[in-house]
Amino acid sequence: MIDFEGQVAIVTGAGRGLGRLYALDLARRGASVVVNDLGGTMRGKGADTSVADQVVEEIKEAGGRAIASHHSVDSPEGGQAIIDTALDEFGRLDSVVSNAGIFNSIPFDALTPDDWRQMLRVHLDGGFYLSQPAYRVMAKQNYGRFVFISSSAGNFGQPSEAHYAAAKTGLVGLSNVIAIEGAAHGILSNTVLPTGFSRMVTETVGDEKFLEESGFMRAIRAELVVPLVTFLASRACEVTHRNYSACAGRYARVFVGLGEGWLAAAEPTADDILEHIDAVSATDKFIVPDSIVDEVLEVCDRLGISAMPDNAEVAFPDPTRS
Repeated sequence: MIDFEGQVAIVTGAGRGLGRLYALDLARRGASVVVNDLGGTMRGKGADTSVADQVVEEIKEAGGRAIASHHSVDSPEGGQAIIDTALDEFGRLDSVVSNAGIFNSIPFDALTPDDWRQMLRVHLDGGFYLSQPAYRVMAKQNYGRFVFISSSAGNFGQPSEAHYAAAKTGLVGLSNVIAIEGAAHGILSNTVLPTGFSRMVTETVGDEKFLEESGFMRAIRAELVVPLVTFLASRACEVTHRNYSACAGRYARVFVGLGEGWLAAAEPTADDILEHIDAVSATDKFIVPDSIVDEVLEVCDRLGISAMPDNAEVAFPDPTRS
């Protein structure tokens, strides 16, 4: 059994829905948990301290250890305060599940700058404000696990969710770089794209009869997302720099692949692109780069040139070297 004895985990947005389930499972497995939740509405309005407090009581009644945090992730001060709560109460930090977020549906042509900024401020800015101070703690102890909750809405697209999709996909980029730079410090970072029945689904769909009768809605039980998040937050996890989908008991890697493409023999024009667009767009042969360096090296190899400057040892900085 994967256990978290002696470890400390932070779960943001842990007062309700999926976040609550993550916190409960980590605590059940021995983790001391910081249950962070501002207690606002799904659309980011208001606050209610009892939302996080109730989950803490639930954990304690089951014999676990937990403390509530009511700070918002949407400021540097809030992110630091959440990390300080873990250190002040439990003395260390091992895992961070960045789950806090808001949600609303707005068609792209009706999206206002304020709508856009509010969504990015909570999801993407919040992910940064939380993870940077956590990273500094983990680097000193040479161990850490990040799990960023992203979304298929961003990776694959979802109507009326341009702001949400952009914010959630931004977390993938953040996680990728943390994984690369954190490798030298024992820090692993991955993202999860969950599909689970929660208030996001109920408040968005709105049709109670459909929600009750839909086989798919019954299949996407929120509990089915938890095992993947728990594993990625644990010492048993040895993978990093990856994205995983959890949907109705199906768990799968989600990846960005780089196609072989078409290599121009001379100075290409737009007309040449048109002529070779099928080869440019083909996906039947691809690689999954570990960083931007892999793409450059692959192209250099096909061109028969060196990526290394003359008399230089390394052409690109290697962030995995401490």
